Amino acid sequence: MDLLKECAGAESIGISTHIRPDGDAVGSSMALYLYLKKQCPNAEIKLFMETPPDCFRYLKYFGDIDSAYAYDKPFDVFFVLDTVPDRLGEAEKFFDCAKKKINIDHHISNKNGCGDVNVVLPEIGSTSEVLYGLLDEAYLDTDIAVALYTGIIHDTGVFQYSNTTPQTMRVAARLMEFDFPFFKIIEESFYQKTYRQNQILGRALMESIRFMDGRCIVSCVDKSMMQFYDVKPADLDGIVNQLRNIKGVNCAVFLYETGLMEYKVSMRSDEMVDVSKVAAYFGGGGHMRAAGCTMKGTVHDVINNLSLHIEKQLKEKEVCTTES
Repeated sequence: MDLLKECAGAESIGISTHIRPDGDAVGSSMALYLYLKKQCPNAEIKLFMETPPDCFRYLKYFGDIDSAYAYDKPFDVFFVLDTVPDRLGEAEKFFDCAKKKINIDHHISNKNGCGDVNVVLPEIGSTSEVLYGLLDEAYLDTDIAVALYTGIIHDTGVFQYSNTTPQTMRVAARLMEFDFPFFKIIEESFYQKTYRQNQILGRALMESIRFMDGRCIVSCVDKSMMQFYDVKPADLDGIVNQLRNIKGVNCAVFLYETGLMEYKVSMRSDEMVDVSKVAAYFGGGGHMRAAGCTMKGTVHDVINNLSLHIEKQLKEKEVCTTES
């Protein structure tokens, strides 16, 4: 896809990503926003998303993000990054009315795309890396590089997840040539947590439960617990990764309450479980090793329903291993 050709003649361009934006969603969306502001100076360009975590405030034009979704005209071109329309939240109305819809993503659950023009590459570890391949390197600058690097490190777990490829490392190295403090970005946006975030993390770890002979682990945070520690959903990022890091665990499940008998589910796994398939069964999506969905019922209902699918995969892998 020739990104600038697709935007040629557009007087208004909109950009958005999924609800509860993570590092890749924020980084790729901001990188595209910065790039189009340079390359399409005569177009009105708007960036919509729920207010991202404060740890991303170092990104240039962070203050331009419109979290009020205040726009009342159809966009000539509307970009959906790192997601599908039904996870856009309030921005879905802009997608529905746009004259041209462009979807850039890397989730295997969205392999066919949802736009008039689609670039969906599940073999690539982040939407930020996909976007890098669409941008003209001659027009990259430090601010765009910082945004892209942010997205890549967050969706690859700072290059430790299995979705990291040699090309990922080459792209990251190229971006680092713009001479920004990459170590500071890693520390402050990925690893650093507030005191309250660490408190809720400790509580979640302390109350976690292992099952399936210790191969799976689950933890749940309800609304009363979130109120007690004065935390928001964004403060819960990273808990599921810590659960997965426990020795002997093939699959980690983290739930937090979003409404009456409703839970947001995050899952992380190793090569023994494809959590994207589990999430897709319940209307969610994601990657083979990192996925999520929203489920209704009691905590026990949710865990029992997830367990059936996780256990099935574990048993199938055991059979394959034995036969080989």
